[in-house]
Amino acid sequence: MLEQLIGGALTLFGNPLSVGIFFAGLIGGMLFGAIPGVNMLTLGAIFLPFSGILSASDAIMFYSVLYCSGTYGGAVTAILFNIPGSPENAPTAFDGYPMTQKGEAGKAIGAAVLCSSLGGTCSVLLMIAFTPLLADWAIRAFGPPEIFALVFLGIAVASSVGARTLWKGWLSILLGLMVATVGLDPVAGMERYEFGFVYLLAGIHFIPLILGFFAVSEVFVQAEKRVVGVFQMPAFSTKLPSLLEFWRLKIAVLRSVLLGFFAGILPGIGATLAAFLSYNEAVRWSRTPEKFGTGCLEGVVASETANNAATGAAMIPLLSLGLPGGALTAMMIGVFQMHDMEPGPLVFTNSSELVYVVFAAMFFANIAIFVLGYLEVKTVTQLLRIPFQFLALGILLLSTVGARRGLGVKA
Repeated sequence: MLEQLIGGALTLFGNPLSVGIFFAGLIGGMLFGAIPGVNMLTLGAIFLPFSGILSASDAIMFYSVLYCSGTYGGAVTAILFNIPGSPENAPTAFDGYPMTQKGEAGKAIGAAVLCSSLGGTCSVLLMIAFTPLLADWAIRAFGPPEIFALVFLGIAVASSVGARTLWKGWLSILLGLMVATVGLDPVAGMERYEFGFVYLLAGIHFIPLILGFFAVSEVFVQAEKRVVGVFQMPAFSTKLPSLLEFWRLKIAVLRSVLLGFFAGILPGIGATLAAFLSYNEAVRWSRTPEKFGTGCLEGVVASETANNAATGAAMIPLLSLGLPGGALTAMMIGVFQMHDMEPGPLVFTNSSELVYVVFAAMFFANIAIFVLGYLEVKTVTQLLRIPFQFLALGILLLSTVGARRGLGVKA
């Protein structure tokens, strides 16, 4: 297996075109992931028609790298502006943004960089070592009852995240389930709670919802502070977290890697549940749970380690079983089909070189995230110096465009 992995790396870096595609996916994912509403899925959708003119290995490799870098990229705006670049980064904002308000933006982004790289690298190594075994276990152990139990587990996790009391958490969950019933019933096709508006037949989409709650609301909150004259520009530092601080969180990192990998390997679960589940467990096992939500470094570490650990794991059901773990891996199935291939067990027999190119690309992508992210920390925090009136207009513009894209409307 090691020889095949080395061969995949030589194939990747021995071709200038493949190297260019690798860095296009890497940098594109980091940039698109950091733009509110215009996330890695947007770039994946734009690139999809062009993937047909590439070789199968280059096309699949692009989406694999995009998945890794895009998951990290959304942490930047979550930490600096309380605007998650993607749903996977929503728990990062719970403690990342309070750290920015306390002048510790550099420490929060530094933690996100290191934990994203570490979680993704560990996930890729586990994926390489245990793909056949874990894929076989997942398909045998999880039927409809287990999937229902897992969904209920996700609901229970969400009820305890961000709420001070349990009843407020469940009230939020029930409100969310009520909102989710708007639109056509997926089984019977019946109209539900559309109130005569044709635009509600498709339901309330998640991207406009998260942009409204995180992006637009934050603009109004900051504007109100400036109007009433109580706003104080937070002092910020580009100081990175120390190795001693990370060493104290070693148990949280290990727990988040395992939780993220477990959530990622299950078809249809993905990095979003991994991030929320890991954050919730960090709160539950902490000796000082009251510090979470006020700028606790462990909150950023737990979220960013888990959501990136889920990226490598999500490739296991895709490559071994042909089952996507999320929206981007669903696009990858389309790429396989464009090249007259079907993901599944036969891929390891008929196109083993493609599989190991993907493994090598994801491994080096996570290493590159650490290098580029470290160089990025001292520059990206300077976004806090942009005058609010310009920043607010940019956030509202990007949120509007992102919401229209999320609804499938041409901007």
